[in-house]
Amino acid sequence: MLLLLLHTAATLLMTGLIWLVQIVHYPLMGAIPQGELQAYAQQHTRRITPVVAPLMGVELVSALALALGPPAGMSTAALGGNLTLLAVTWVSTAFLQVPRHRALVERGEPADVHGLVRGNWVRTSAWTARSLVLLWQVYALSAAAA
Repeated sequence: MLLLLLHTAATLLMTGLIWLVQIVHYPLMGAIPQGELQAYAQQHTRRITPVVAPLMGVELVSALALALGPPAGMSTAALGGNLTLLAVTWVSTAFLQVPRHRALVERGEPADVHGLVRGNWVRTSAWTARSLVLLWQVYALSAAAA
């Protein structure tokens, strides 16, 4: 159960962070003057990576550990859904968001900001769904233990 709580905590933190980025931070990049956007995007990447990388790492390691040894009573559907949605966040990060961040650093075009915002809905949705699945599992396991 402790592993599930750790995993859920990391996921909830990432969900809150991704919503902040999606609704506030990424759209505000569109207000950065084009001549300054490349430097801003470079600073964004430099500063956000130490925040998200450890949380995503904890999510990944704890998800794999849960798959190998789930708590008694954990739904296999929830476990599978969680792993699938986790894969979606990683694939989206690698193949949608990272290239768009790279494009911002290299070109600094406003269209790259719009692509970043649109593409990030995939991760925002996946992390939100994972949070709901995991909270449901924590509740169900806690209620069963009571």
